Amino acid sequence: MVRHFLDLSSAGADGVAAMLAEALDRKRARAGWPKGKVDADRPLEGRVLAMIFEKSSTRTRVSFDMAIRQLGGTSIVMDAGSMQLGRGETIADTARVLSRYVDAIMIRTDDPAKLEELARYATVPVINGLTDRSHPCQIVADLLTAIEKGVRLPGSKWAWLGDGNNVLHSIVEAAGLFGFSVAAGCPEGYDPDDSFIAEANSRLAGTNARVTIERDPVRAAADADVVVTDTWVSMGQKDSAGKIAAMTPYQVNAALMGHAKAGATFLHCLPAHRGEEATDEILDGNQSAIWEEAENRLHAQKAILLWCFGLINDNGN
Repeated sequence: MVRHFLDLSSAGADGVAAMLAEALDRKRARAGWPKGKVDADRPLEGRVLAMIFEKSSTRTRVSFDMAIRQLGGTSIVMDAGSMQLGRGETIADTARVLSRYVDAIMIRTDDPAKLEELARYATVPVINGLTDRSHPCQIVADLLTAIEKGVRLPGSKWAWLGDGNNVLHSIVEAAGLFGFSVAAGCPEGYDPDDSFIAEANSRLAGTNARVTIERDPVRAAADADVVVTDTWVSMGQKDSAGKIAAMTPYQVNAALMGHAKAGATFLHCLPAHRGEEATDEILDGNQSAIWEEAENRLHAQKAILLWCFGLINDNGN
Protein backbone atom coordinates (compact mmCIF):
# COMPACT_ATOMS: atom_id res chain seq x y z
CA MET A 1 0.00 0.00 0.00
CA VAL A 2 1.40 3.41 -1.03
CA ARG A 3 2.02 5.80 1.86
CA HIS A 4 1.05 9.37 0.97
CA PHE A 5 1.71 12.31 3.30
CA LEU A 6 -1.16 14.65 2.51
CA ASP A 7 -1.81 15.97 6.02
CA LEU A 8 -0.61 15.12 9.52
CA SER A 9 -3.53 12.72 9.93
CA SER A 10 -2.11 10.69 7.02
CA ALA A 11 0.55 9.50 9.46
CA GLY A 12 -1.37 9.89 12.74
CA ALA A 13 0.19 10.63 16.10
CA ASP A 14 2.41 7.53 16.05
CA GLY A 15 3.67 8.27 12.57
CA VAL A 16 4.46 11.92 13.27
CA ALA A 17 6.10 10.99 16.60
CA ALA A 18 8.28 8.49 14.73
CA MET A 19 9.22 11.21 12.24
CA LEU A 20 10.21 13.56 15.06
CA ALA A 21 12.38 10.93 16.72
CA GLU A 22 14.02 10.07 13.40
CA ALA A 23 14.65 13.72 12.57
CA LEU A 24 16.26 14.35 15.95
CA ASP A 25 18.50 11.29 15.63
CA ARG A 26 19.64 12.10 12.11
CA LYS A 27 20.23 15.77 12.93
CA ARG A 28 22.43 14.84 15.89
CA ALA A 29 24.34 12.26 13.84
CA ARG A 30 25.26 14.91 11.26
CA ALA A 31 26.54 17.54 13.70
CA GLY A 32 29.57 19.24 12.20
CA TRP A 33 29.29 17.50 8.82
CA PRO A 34 29.39 19.30 5.44
CA LYS A 35 25.86 19.86 4.16
CA GLY A 36 26.43 17.77 1.05
CA LYS A 37 27.78 14.69 2.81
CA VAL A 38 25.44 11.71 2.54
CA ASP A 39 24.14 10.06 5.72
CA ALA A 40 26.19 7.02 6.69
CA ASP A 41 23.42 4.50 5.99
CA ARG A 42 22.36 6.03 2.62
CA PRO A 43 18.78 4.75 3.13
CA LEU A 44 17.35 6.20 -0.11
CA GLU A 45 20.25 5.40 -2.41
CA GLY A 46 18.94 5.02 -5.95
CA ARG A 47 15.62 6.74 -5.18
CA VAL A 48 14.44 9.78 -7.15
CA LEU A 49 12.10 12.49 -5.83
CA ALA A 50 10.15 14.64 -8.31
CA MET A 51 9.21 18.08 -7.01
CA ILE A 52 6.42 20.07 -8.68
CA PHE A 53 6.16 23.77 -7.89
CA GLU A 54 3.10 25.85 -8.74
CA LYS A 55 4.06 28.37 -6.05
CA SER A 56 7.32 30.16 -5.36
CA SER A 57 9.55 28.50 -2.79
CA THR A 58 12.83 28.85 -0.96
CA ARG A 59 12.69 26.63 2.12
CA THR A 60 10.52 23.84 0.68
CA ARG A 61 12.56 23.63 -2.53
CA VAL A 62 15.99 23.62 -0.91
CA SER A 63 15.10 21.51 2.12
CA PHE A 64 13.52 18.72 0.06
CA ASP A 65 16.36 18.80 -2.46
CA MET A 66 18.97 18.56 0.30
CA ALA A 67 16.89 15.98 2.19
CA ILE A 68 16.82 13.46 -0.64
CA ARG A 69 20.52 14.10 -1.35
CA GLN A 70 21.55 13.55 2.27
CA LEU A 71 19.56 10.31 2.28
CA GLY A 72 21.48 9.12 -0.77
CA GLY A 73 18.92 9.83 -3.50
CA THR A 74 18.45 12.47 -6.17
CA SER A 75 15.76 14.95 -7.18
CA ILE A 76 14.14 16.45 -10.26
CA VAL A 77 12.73 19.97 -9.81
CA MET A 78 9.87 21.03 -12.09
CA ASP A 79 7.89 24.25 -12.36
CA ALA A 80 4.34 23.57 -13.48
CA GLY A 81 4.60 26.29 -16.13
CA SER A 82 7.40 24.45 -17.91
CA MET A 83 5.60 21.08 -17.77
CA GLN A 84 2.77 19.77 -19.94
CA LEU A 85 0.73 20.19 -16.75
CA GLY A 86 0.89 23.90 -17.47
CA ARG A 87 -0.48 23.32 -20.99
CA GLY A 88 -3.56 21.34 -20.01
CA GLU A 89 -2.38 17.80 -19.27
CA THR A 90 -4.49 16.46 -16.42
CA ILE A 91 -3.21 15.90 -12.91
CA ALA A 92 -4.25 12.24 -13.25
CA ASP A 93 -2.20 11.70 -16.39
CA THR A 94 0.76 13.53 -14.87
CA ALA A 95 0.55 11.23 -11.83
CA ARG A 96 0.46 8.11 -14.02
CA VAL A 97 3.47 9.23 -16.05
CA LEU A 98 5.64 10.42 -13.18
CA SER A 99 4.96 7.20 -11.28
CA ARG A 100 6.77 5.36 -14.11
CA TYR A 101 9.86 7.59 -13.78
CA VAL A 102 10.38 8.45 -10.11
CA ASP A 103 9.98 6.94 -6.64
CA ALA A 104 8.08 9.79 -4.92
CA ILE A 105 6.41 13.09 -5.81
CA MET A 106 6.23 16.30 -3.77
CA ILE A 107 3.87 19.04 -4.94
CA ARG A 108 3.51 22.64 -3.77
CA THR A 109 0.27 24.00 -5.14
CA ASP A 110 -2.79 26.08 -4.42
CA ASP A 111 -5.86 23.88 -4.69
CA PRO A 112 -5.89 20.86 -2.34
CA ALA A 113 -8.01 19.04 -4.93
CA LYS A 114 -4.92 18.89 -7.16
CA LEU A 115 -2.97 17.21 -4.37
CA GLU A 116 -5.76 14.72 -3.77
CA GLU A 117 -6.06 13.86 -7.46
CA LEU A 118 -2.30 13.41 -7.76
CA ALA A 119 -2.35 10.98 -4.82
CA ARG A 120 -5.38 9.14 -6.20
CA TYR A 121 -3.65 8.28 -9.47
CA ALA A 122 0.00 8.03 -8.43
CA THR A 123 1.44 4.62 -7.61
CA VAL A 124 4.32 6.19 -5.64
CA PRO A 125 4.17 8.29 -2.45
CA VAL A 126 2.83 11.84 -2.82
CA ILE A 127 3.82 14.55 -0.32
CA ASN A 128 1.97 17.78 0.39
CA GLY A 129 4.63 20.50 0.15
CA LEU A 130 1.90 23.10 0.71
CA THR A 131 -1.64 23.82 -0.39
CA ASP A 132 -3.95 26.70 0.43
CA ARG A 133 -5.61 24.37 2.96
CA SER A 134 -2.66 22.97 4.91
CA HIS A 135 1.11 22.88 5.36
CA PRO A 136 1.96 19.68 7.26
CA CYS A 137 5.67 19.57 6.39
CA GLN A 138 6.12 22.97 8.05
CA ILE A 139 4.42 21.79 11.22
CA VAL A 140 6.60 18.70 11.55
CA ALA A 141 9.53 21.16 11.59
CA ASP A 142 7.71 23.39 14.09
CA LEU A 143 7.02 20.50 16.44
CA LEU A 144 10.66 19.44 16.15
CA THR A 145 11.81 22.97 17.00
CA ALA A 146 9.49 23.24 19.99
CA ILE A 147 10.76 19.91 21.36
CA GLU A 148 14.36 21.07 20.98
CA LYS A 149 13.44 24.21 22.93
CA GLY A 150 12.21 22.08 25.82
CA VAL A 151 8.46 22.23 25.15
CA ARG A 152 6.59 19.11 26.23
CA LEU A 153 3.84 18.93 23.64
CA PRO A 154 0.97 17.36 25.65
CA GLY A 155 -0.58 20.05 27.82
CA SER A 156 1.34 22.94 26.30
CA LYS A 157 -0.33 26.07 24.95
CA TRP A 158 0.36 27.45 21.50
CA ALA A 159 -0.78 30.97 20.62
CA TRP A 160 -1.42 31.88 17.01
CA LEU A 161 -1.62 35.55 16.03
CA GLY A 162 -3.00 36.62 12.67
CA ASP A 163 -4.73 35.07 9.68
CA GLY A 164 -6.53 31.73 10.01
CA ASN A 165 -4.54 30.19 7.19
CA ASN A 166 -3.08 26.86 6.03
CA VAL A 167 -0.27 26.91 8.61
CA LEU A 168 -2.76 27.39 11.44
CA HIS A 169 -4.88 24.53 10.09
CA SER A 170 -1.93 22.15 10.40
CA ILE A 171 -1.04 23.44 13.88
CA VAL A 172 -4.63 22.77 14.96
CA GLU A 173 -4.40 19.29 13.43
CA ALA A 174 -1.18 18.68 15.40
CA ALA A 175 -2.88 19.85 18.60
CA GLY A 176 -5.52 17.15 18.20
CA LEU A 177 -2.87 14.50 17.66
CA PHE A 178 -0.53 15.52 20.50
CA GLY A 179 -2.87 16.93 23.12
CA PHE A 180 -1.94 20.59 23.29
CA SER A 181 -4.06 23.74 23.28
CA VAL A 182 -4.18 26.36 20.55
CA ALA A 183 -5.52 29.86 21.15
CA ALA A 184 -5.99 31.33 17.68
CA GLY A 185 -5.93 35.10 17.89
CA CYS A 186 -7.67 36.08 14.65
CA PRO A 187 -9.67 39.16 13.70
CA GLU A 188 -13.31 38.57 12.80
CA GLY A 189 -13.65 37.44 9.21
CA TYR A 190 -10.28 35.70 9.14
CA ASP A 191 -11.02 32.56 11.15
CA PRO A 192 -9.58 29.14 10.32
CA ASP A 193 -11.72 26.42 8.76
CA ASP A 194 -14.20 25.15 11.35
CA SER A 195 -13.63 21.54 10.28
CA PHE A 196 -10.04 21.55 11.58
CA ILE A 197 -11.14 22.95 14.93
CA ALA A 198 -14.04 20.50 15.26
CA GLU A 199 -11.82 17.51 14.47
CA ALA A 200 -9.09 18.61 16.89
CA ASN A 201 -11.52 19.30 19.72
CA SER A 202 -13.14 15.92 19.14
CA ARG A 203 -9.75 14.29 19.62
CA LEU A 204 -9.07 16.45 22.68
CA ALA A 205 -12.32 15.51 24.42
CA GLY A 206 -11.61 14.34 27.95
CA THR A 207 -8.35 16.29 28.20
CA ASN A 208 -7.59 19.77 29.48
CA ALA A 209 -6.50 20.89 26.03
CA ARG A 210 -8.73 22.86 23.68
CA VAL A 211 -8.60 24.80 20.41
CA THR A 212 -10.26 28.20 20.71
CA ILE A 213 -10.58 31.39 18.68
CA GLU A 214 -9.74 34.58 20.55
CA ARG A 215 -10.53 38.07 19.30
CA ASP A 216 -8.32 39.58 22.00
CA PRO A 217 -4.65 39.06 21.07
CA VAL A 218 -3.61 39.41 24.73
CA ARG A 219 -5.91 36.55 25.75
CA ALA A 220 -4.51 34.46 22.93
CA ALA A 221 -0.90 35.06 23.98
CA ALA A 222 -1.49 34.74 27.74
CA ASP A 223 0.68 32.01 29.33
CA ALA A 224 1.60 30.50 25.96
CA ASP A 225 4.56 28.17 25.67
CA VAL A 226 4.87 28.81 21.93
CA VAL A 227 3.84 31.94 20.01
CA VAL A 228 3.42 31.59 16.25
CA THR A 229 2.61 33.97 13.43
CA ASP A 230 2.83 34.11 9.64
CA THR A 231 2.59 36.68 6.88
CA TRP A 232 -0.77 38.41 6.75
CA VAL A 233 -1.05 38.40 2.95
CA SER A 234 -0.16 34.98 1.54
CA MET A 235 1.15 34.12 -1.92
CA GLY A 236 -1.46 34.70 -4.58
CA GLN A 237 -3.58 36.99 -2.41
CA LYS A 238 -4.03 40.62 -3.29
CA ASP A 239 -2.35 43.05 -0.92
CA SER A 240 -5.36 44.34 0.97
CA ALA A 241 -5.05 47.49 3.05
CA GLY A 242 -8.24 46.45 4.83
CA LYS A 243 -6.80 43.08 5.77
CA ILE A 244 -3.57 44.59 7.06
CA ALA A 245 -5.54 47.08 9.15
CA ALA A 246 -7.58 44.24 10.68
CA MET A 247 -4.40 42.29 11.47
CA THR A 248 -2.40 45.15 12.99
CA PRO A 249 -3.59 44.60 16.60
CA TYR A 250 -2.28 41.01 16.31
CA GLN A 251 1.31 42.02 15.56
CA VAL A 252 3.77 40.08 17.72
CA ASN A 253 5.82 42.72 19.49
CA ALA A 254 7.55 42.95 22.85
CA ALA A 255 4.37 44.02 24.64
CA LEU A 256 2.31 41.11 23.29
CA MET A 257 5.12 38.58 23.74
CA GLY A 258 5.33 39.72 27.35
CA HIS A 259 1.97 38.06 28.04
CA ALA A 260 3.32 34.63 27.08
CA LYS A 261 5.25 32.50 29.54
CA ALA A 262 8.73 33.67 30.44
CA GLY A 263 11.04 31.98 27.96
CA ALA A 264 8.25 31.19 25.50
CA THR A 265 9.44 30.24 22.02
CA PHE A 266 8.58 32.39 19.00
CA LEU A 267 8.07 30.71 15.62
CA HIS A 268 7.46 32.04 12.10
CA CYS A 269 7.57 29.82 9.00
CA LEU A 270 9.08 32.65 6.89
CA PRO A 271 9.38 34.67 4.76
CA ALA A 272 8.64 37.48 7.19
CA HIS A 273 7.29 40.91 6.37
CA ARG A 274 9.32 42.66 9.01
CA GLY A 275 7.40 45.33 10.88
CA GLU A 276 4.02 43.86 9.92
CA GLU A 277 3.17 40.53 11.60
CA ALA A 278 6.21 40.76 13.89
CA THR A 279 8.77 43.36 14.83
CA ASP A 280 12.51 43.04 14.29
CA GLU A 281 12.91 42.94 18.07
CA ILE A 282 10.91 39.70 18.18
CA LEU A 283 12.18 38.12 14.95
CA ASP A 284 15.81 38.65 15.97
CA GLY A 285 15.34 38.36 19.74
CA ASN A 286 16.44 35.74 22.24
CA GLN A 287 13.07 33.97 22.22
CA SER A 288 13.01 33.60 18.46
CA ALA A 289 13.72 30.14 17.06
CA ILE A 290 12.97 31.01 13.43
CA TRP A 291 16.40 30.06 12.08
CA GLU A 292 16.39 26.71 13.90
CA GLU A 293 12.84 26.26 12.60
CA ALA A 294 13.99 26.94 9.03
CA GLU A 295 16.89 24.49 9.37
CA ASN A 296 14.54 21.89 10.79
CA ARG A 297 12.58 21.88 7.54
CA LEU A 298 15.50 19.82 6.18
CA HIS A 299 15.52 17.31 9.02
CA ALA A 300 11.72 17.07 8.97
CA GLN A 301 11.64 16.41 5.21
CA LYS A 302 14.15 13.59 5.61
CA ALA A 303 11.95 11.91 8.19
CA ILE A 304 8.82 12.43 6.08
CA LEU A 305 10.51 10.81 3.09
CA LEU A 306 11.62 7.84 5.17
CA TRP A 307 8.13 7.43 6.60
CA CYS A 308 6.64 7.45 3.10
CA PHE A 309 9.00 4.66 2.08
CA GLY A 310 8.18 2.66 5.22
CA LEU A 311 11.71 2.91 6.56
CA ILE A 312 10.98 4.19 10.08
CA ASN A 313 9.14 2.39 12.86
CA ASP A 314 5.76 3.88 13.79
CA ASN A 315 4.21 0.98 15.70
CA GLY A 316 3.00 -0.63 12.52
CA ASN A 317 0.67 2.19 11.41
